[in-house]
Amino acid sequence: MKFGKEFTSQMVPEWQEAYMDYNYLKGVLKDISCFKKKNAPLPEVAATPNGSLKRRISMYRAFSGLQNRFSFKGSPDRTDNEDEEVILVSSLQQEGSQGHHQTMFLMSSEQGGEYEMVFFRRLDDEFNKVIAFYKKKVEEVKDEADVLSKQMDALIALRIMVDKPSIGMPSDQVMMDDDSTLSPGSVVPTHIRSPGGSHMEAIEEVEMTGEEILEEESTSGNRDKEKRNLMRFRPAPIEILDNVKINIDPATPISTFKNVIRTSKANSKFSKDELKKAEEQMKTAFVEFYKKLRLLKSYRLLNVLAFSKIMKKYDKTTSRKASKSYSDMLDKSDLGNSDEVNKLIERVEVTFIKHFVNGNRRKGMKHLRPQAKRETHRVTFFMGLFSGCSIALVAAIVVAVRAQHLLEHKDRDKYMNNIFPLYSLFGYIVLHMLMYGANVYYWKRFRVNYPFIFGFKQGTELGYKQVFLLASGLSVLALAASLFHLDMDMDPKTGSYETVKELIPLVLLFVILLITFCPLNILYRSSRFFFLRTAWHCLCAPLYKVTLPDFILADQLTSQVQAIRSLQFYVCYYVWGNFKTRSNTCQDSKVYKILYIVVAIIPFWSRFIQCLRRLFEEKDSMQGLNSLKYFSTIVALVTRTLYDQKRETFWKVMAASTSGITTIANTYWDLVIDWGLLQRNSKNPWLRDKLLVPHKIVYFVAIVLDIILRLVWMQLVLEFEELPHLHKKAFVAIVACLEILRRGLWNFFRLENEHLNNVGKYRASKSVPLPFNYDEDKSM
Repeated sequence: MKFGKEFTSQMVPEWQEAYMDYNYLKGVLKDISCFKKKNAPLPEVAATPNGSLKRRISMYRAFSGLQNRFSFKGSPDRTDNEDEEVILVSSLQQEGSQGHHQTMFLMSSEQGGEYEMVFFRRLDDEFNKVIAFYKKKVEEVKDEADVLSKQMDALIALRIMVDKPSIGMPSDQVMMDDDSTLSPGSVVPTHIRSPGGSHMEAIEEVEMTGEEILEEESTSGNRDKEKRNLMRFRPAPIEILDNVKINIDPATPISTFKNVIRTSKANSKFSKDELKKAEEQMKTAFVEFYKKLRLLKSYRLLNVLAFSKIMKKYDKTTSRKASKSYSDMLDKSDLGNSDEVNKLIERVEVTFIKHFVNGNRRKGMKHLRPQAKRETHRVTFFMGLFSGCSIALVAAIVVAVRAQHLLEHKDRDKYMNNIFPLYSLFGYIVLHMLMYGANVYYWKRFRVNYPFIFGFKQGTELGYKQVFLLASGLSVLALAASLFHLDMDMDPKTGSYETVKELIPLVLLFVILLITFCPLNILYRSSRFFFLRTAWHCLCAPLYKVTLPDFILADQLTSQVQAIRSLQFYVCYYVWGNFKTRSNTCQDSKVYKILYIVVAIIPFWSRFIQCLRRLFEEKDSMQGLNSLKYFSTIVALVTRTLYDQKRETFWKVMAASTSGITTIANTYWDLVIDWGLLQRNSKNPWLRDKLLVPHKIVYFVAIVLDIILRLVWMQLVLEFEELPHLHKKAFVAIVACLEILRRGLWNFFRLENEHLNNVGKYRASKSVPLPFNYDEDKSM
């Protein structure tokens, strides 16, 4: 792989604009090369045929090895300008703050020198851009390191307050009061920083003598020495907790209610539960901070390598020796010799291993640097196997239907009304998974950082092959079951169908639920639990703080209304219906009709409540408008369902009007707000300034498809002429599948827009809430 492609592939996607523009500089060098070729002098005709005399003589020289170890000053091959200075790099201090590097090209008078001046001018711009961004990020991590240091001081003081360790210290050094709590006045403070102290030094100094005590105990049996070591042990000052409030985000709906009811008073007692939650939050904060440091280190090294490569390419193109001078400047700059990030990385490793994994380095590094999943041929093999089996089963079902003339069977309606909805549920799920797998493939192809956007734990996100494997495996089970269940003939003796066959859909559903909730570490447990946790947050909205995965999943569920209604039908059919005769009467009951509306509006209601919570928390008026959009969708869904049940003119007019309003609102929101398109004054007319897909026609096709697919479900209200020989249940299923396809299309451009927003803000790591709030007024 060429360096340009490797350079692009290793970039932090959200920082892409802050990297050196290697391709542009490479293009400038290409212009220089073309100019030199056009203006190169014609070679003189050699007097000696079949090559020059110089080449023939060189064949008789002594061989001095594959590497040129010796150089002779009098060598005729040495060019005259080898030791001439080509560039002069200087650092200019600009008004305020950061140094500005400027390269002076000393041979601009030569032919084609203006091209090289353009190259060095752009090279300076790129270098100053990179170093300014790097310095800014270094200052940010320094400030964050100071915050984590203070958080660690509070955490260790909280550990002492809760655990009350005596660790064999003299009684006059650790005193217990009557309530058997550690007396704050009995602990000698150790949080004293030197003026030149670095950012994580306080963390390292908190438990100063842990290793020293063990080492000296093992080397000396002197009792007095052990006592002196114990006297030197100074735990973190508990007085820190006087100026600290524990800020633990509610993790359950019950704790949310407690947090609302509880008054804002200082904690008088600390529990082990609070300590455990604080430790978990600090552990997560350190992992994210370490990830940010590694990204910054990678950014620095990759840019240094890029500048080195482009200068070597310049030397090769122009036959000059300028890379040495530029490399010397690069090594002396903050980008080349800065070790602040490396020191922070080392200190974070030491701190994390010592305080969160009991000194187990292997375990600590496993948390800090989770290994990426390895692609295995097993996944590819089974994905291909299940996909082939699914295609074969579809063909077998088609052949069976045609051979047995099932479309003209007298019990066709009974089958479509009772059995088809049971299996259509699995079809909806498989189709949605296929669309998600396709999205993952294209997100990865166009470098959309979907694991970061969704908040997946590093190394646990599913690739498109894993998603396709799960989808094809489920499709094999569902298609095989439906093929076995493709029977419309009732047993004439018993007057019923086979019980085993009629229970197949219920057993299959039970197996799927069992796998989904299985606690064993099989079949991508981390992803399954992530899905279940997010689904629970959607169900319990607004009791949880709304995150992007929560409202994205709720949006997916709004496209699975028919799947949710199929689950309701399972209860109706197998509990109140007679599955042996494929009949049920519960669909005619008022309770079922009411629940038919309620279960359909659950995902829309969840999004409505999520928008209201975000409106109150973030004070964003757009969330208020978004909530109105979902409320209008709920009204349209209710009126449409009532019209489907009552078939009255009034409800038809209401359904058509409300559906039309919500269709226009949702379509506008899709294209303008969620996708960020239809911007008149953008660089790409009617699209947006930044596009990831190189072909603009893709966006216009997506716009048209979204509008058409939004209008398709209006067919259910306006009652256009249906396709001949197509059952109503099948038509509803087709419309539901088209909505799932529209949602899959929406997903790609929604996350593309989210990714570009992160890129615009250079947001490559998530912010983690910290457990402690310092009261600055009291601490001063």
